Amino acid sequence: MSKQSGTVVKHRVGGWLPRNHDVLKQWLDKKIAYVEHPARRDAALAPVIQDFQTFIEQDPTVFMGFHQMFEQVPTKPPYDNDPTGQPQVRDYLLMLKLFNNIIATAPAFEQNDLVGFPINAILDWPMGTTAGMAMFMRPDVNEHFKNMFDVWTTFLTSSDSCYVLDDSETGWFGPPASQAIPDFAQTYVCDPTAQYYGYKSWDDFFTRLFQPGVRPIAAPDDDTIVNSACESTVYRLASNIQLTDSFWLKDQPYSLAHMLNYDDYTSQFVGGTIYQAFLAATKYHRWHSPVNGTIVRTVMVPGTYYAESPEEGFPNPDVAGPNLSQGFITAIAARALIFIQANNPDIGLMCFIGVGMAEVSTCEITVKENDTVKKGDQLGMFHFGGSTHCLLFRPQTQVTYADNIVVEADVPLNSVIAQVSAAATST
Repeated sequence: MSKQSGTVVKHRVGGWLPRNHDVLKQWLDKKIAYVEHPARRDAALAPVIQDFQTFIEQDPTVFMGFHQMFEQVPTKPPYDNDPTGQPQVRDYLLMLKLFNNIIATAPAFEQNDLVGFPINAILDWPMGTTAGMAMFMRPDVNEHFKNMFDVWTTFLTSSDSCYVLDDSETGWFGPPASQAIPDFAQTYVCDPTAQYYGYKSWDDFFTRLFQPGVRPIAAPDDDTIVNSACESTVYRLASNIQLTDSFWLKDQPYSLAHMLNYDDYTSQFVGGTIYQAFLAATKYHRWHSPVNGTIVRTVMVPGTYYAESPEEGFPNPDVAGPNLSQGFITAIAARALIFIQANNPDIGLMCFIGVGMAEVSTCEITVKENDTVKKGDQLGMFHFGGSTHCLLFRPQTQVTYADNIVVEADVPLNSVIAQVSAAATST
């Protein structure tokens, strides 16, 4: 394999967008060439894209914003180092043509890199501008993105999306992908003798299950042990979480009231502890219970898709801190809240939070109130990809993390992440 050159963008983690910016540029160049080919240049847009165009053009503020987001220079790498640079996607009309193409395709494994957030790739420039931030925070703009994703979801859950599940160079069972996901048949439930390995759609492939025994449940009967709820990489360990905080600032402190959407349980977690870890593109995307207990409440919170932290564009992002918007999006992105009353009273009430990122904002909760769960039981999943998740503990819960739980550590599903000690008693 030839060694690639190009700017390495440190805040792109988890494999959702290539960290080598040249790979992203080449991918986008190919997409632009395809939609602007003379045979397709004047092709009709899908009805949902036509509606998006009408919305942009009929609202003066939105019309202005969708022009300015392509005219302003982003304040994030690599664009901030090239003040003479121009966006590849030059205006909202080309943006809509690209959207029109994306919602009828499934992600392929291209150039040994996954562009798993194709809409994000198209919007990478405007997401770093003040005009883009203003537009992508608007509920009416996000409503049009959701309508577009509903159409894409229909495609990705259909058999038509299986065309990328082959053994070609860009297929998910081809040589490059097999290097990225080794021992696939031994790791995941599938049928290698069947067409598409037995998967019925792209989403069926993406939400695949582990083979039995691949991720054994650690300490299943020890209620002092908290297990990993996801196959993930540690992003942040934080304590003394505040009820409200300035989550948009550089360090992106957690803001409980916004994270939990002002749920009645919010006050119980003020001053508590958060464990946050992100899911990688080629890994497993289901969530499992970290404790033995009972589901007391589930909540789906709608949110934004493409608003990223205003501080994402700091010139020298910390290489030890992955995607610098992950703390920020816990307060604004689409997310799922699952409150669990642990059997261990020293844990008591805790909360699992699944946070959607970019187009990967479809969270499905598969448990309901009053369900009894054991460690390792499924709680839900991300569709069409993965994102980031949090485990939230009350201040009374004395959490001691395992020695291997440090920022950027890869943590297998169902493995030990922490032990909870008995609460101190007053004398």
